[in-house]
Amino acid sequence: MAEQRTLKDYATPSTEEPHAIIVYLTVEGNNFEIKPALIYLVQQNQFFGSPTEDPNLHVSNFLRLSGTLKANQEAVRLYLFPFSLGDRASAWFHSLEVGSITSWDQMRQAFLARFFSHSKTVQLMNQITQKDGESLYDAWERFKEMLRLCRDHGSEKWLLIHTFYNGLLYTTKIYVDAAAGGALMNKTYTGAYALIEDKAQNHYQWTSEKTVTIFAPPPSKKEAGMYKVSTLDHLSTKVDTLF
Repeated sequence: MAEQRTLKDYATPSTEEPHAIIVYLTVEGNNFEIKPALIYLVQQNQFFGSPTEDPNLHVSNFLRLSGTLKANQEAVRLYLFPFSLGDRASAWFHSLEVGSITSWDQMRQAFLARFFSHSKTVQLMNQITQKDGESLYDAWERFKEMLRLCRDHGSEKWLLIHTFYNGLLYTTKIYVDAAAGGALMNKTYTGAYALIEDKAQNHYQWTSEKTVTIFAPPPSKKEAGMYKVSTLDHLSTKVDTLF
């Protein structure tokens, strides 16, 4: 049949349906429907592929929105997720191989692999170092934020505590070791994590209370032989004279 097609036929756009990137699951029943309002909410929280955006946070927000539909969760996520992508992220999705996505886990992994690469994880992990003038609380909170960003870091928990401890300033290490009764390394991972969390919170509360200052105006001094009348007193005197 190809030999019978004219050159004009080849130049005419095809009327065949394009193949889908996602192989959608078969949903039982005829009542499966995603409301336009939910699609609108997802589109209002799009990920555009900017380096300043947090892909893990985007996935969390997407799961929260898609979770409002309790039935057929796998199918709902696969149908909805492309609506949550815009600009560079949408272009990336449409560049995927046809039929390459068959599950939500596969979709999530492909998305994070593209926008939160392993090299970015390593870069963040290397930043676990207490800065000069930074408190234990601030260093610990920054460390936990890094863990939130690098959810798929793959590092052992004990290694993370080692990394955080080794990145502390010398004086902070002495403080933490003293709080641990000699050495933090003698604690289990659970015990070490709880101790650092407790001391960081205590340090935050202590410094907050220390820096709170109550400012009160200085007591007024009356000049000898003079009586100062406030504006309110003066106004009250004028009103009294009218009645």
